[in-house]
Amino acid sequence: MKSRSSTAKDPGLHAAYAKDPIAADEAIWGRKSDPVTRRGFLGKSGLAAMAAALGGPIVFSDKMPGGLIPAALAQAPGPFAIPGKDGLVYLNDRPVNAETPAALLDDEVTPAKHLYIRNNGHPPVEADIDVAKWTLRIEGEACQKARTFTLKELKESFTHHTYRLVIECGGNGRSEFNPPATGNQWTVGAVGCPEWTGVRLRDVLEACGVTEAAVYVGYYGADTHLSGDPKKSAISRGLPMKKALEDETLLAFAMNGEDLPWINGHPLRLVAGGWPASVSGKWLTRLVVRDRVHDGEKMVGSYMVPKFPVQPGTQLADEDMKIIESMPVKSLITRPASGETHEKGEALEVRGHAWAGDLAVKEVWVSIDYGATWKRAELKAPVNRLAWQRWAVAIEFPQVGYYEVWARAVDEKGVSQPMVVPGWNSHGYLNNACHRVGIQVA
Repeated sequence: MKSRSSTAKDPGLHAAYAKDPIAADEAIWGRKSDPVTRRGFLGKSGLAAMAAALGGPIVFSDKMPGGLIPAALAQAPGPFAIPGKDGLVYLNDRPVNAETPAALLDDEVTPAKHLYIRNNGHPPVEADIDVAKWTLRIEGEACQKARTFTLKELKESFTHHTYRLVIECGGNGRSEFNPPATGNQWTVGAVGCPEWTGVRLRDVLEACGVTEAAVYVGYYGADTHLSGDPKKSAISRGLPMKKALEDETLLAFAMNGEDLPWINGHPLRLVAGGWPASVSGKWLTRLVVRDRVHDGEKMVGSYMVPKFPVQPGTQLADEDMKIIESMPVKSLITRPASGETHEKGEALEVRGHAWAGDLAVKEVWVSIDYGATWKRAELKAPVNRLAWQRWAVAIEFPQVGYYEVWARAVDEKGVSQPMVVPGWNSHGYLNNACHRVGIQVA
């Protein structure tokens, strides 16, 4: 896959404000504007983020017009920094979506600053989130006893569990599909494996009582629809009962030992590792235990793939599509970064991660001759089920010149990553072709 870094051609501050200055204001800084006076209202967190970006406190910030790029930032050519994140590549401003370059995903536990952002609507304003008053409502046709829990009650009433879990956008790798598929043009960076802490969804559901009719658990969050219509959900998906009841499916309130980052779902979210991240709802406020497949926003028409192979460009009816569940086997090269130069005569350590949805990875192979021959990498076992696995291998190059290093993982059932983009689909989901990086040997 092509590697990409933050360059002037990436959409940045100017593109975001040119498209919709008021929406950009809210998405980037959490600043809301009076529609008549256009005066901007910055909360404490937004003001702090803007001050940090500008390098000091903003005098007369209360008089700053809404929808206006601060002059110091307007003169900067590159993409803006997303508060709490470092090095992400900005893909979209409405809603905010950003991916992580592969070289920044080298940690075995993904740091919060390097976890990608995938939003379907506008997050709740950070300054408006009152953790002490946050509640989660459990109800539905197959729920025996509807209950409302405060976040404090969830933390005090149920056992805490911590797991490393892979979370990946179903469209990760979409930019490689041809004809182009609709949606954010992710390369390889819409994935991460942080350490999540929370309570098991199973334990909370058992406390409410689940009937034999239970089929699905659907979620609703506090994010708002892009239209601003409060009657519409930005996204409302969920999980079949089998996945919902797994040990590793969490109602998470912490990541890497700290509160969830605001942009990644603070103060409460679902985390169901190994499945597309769209099932792991953020800013969680309500769960419904359904006696049928959930019918919330983006359950039909989105996050679905053809039931059978199709010709590129084919459009199918919904009845010919199936909901994405377990993600396919995949690997990522995190060292070296694409474009690096290596000195001939020295072995190069190539390393990265591999994962396989609900399964474990059995093998990882690396090639420098476009797949003609492969060398097996050393592969670590996962620290827990649904975590990614570290791999590494030493590679020697026979002569100077340009090479491509390819990585190919094989899951425990013997299914291998394809060398090229797999079956085309109109939404560009589930691309698990071999990751490759370019190296100059001098």
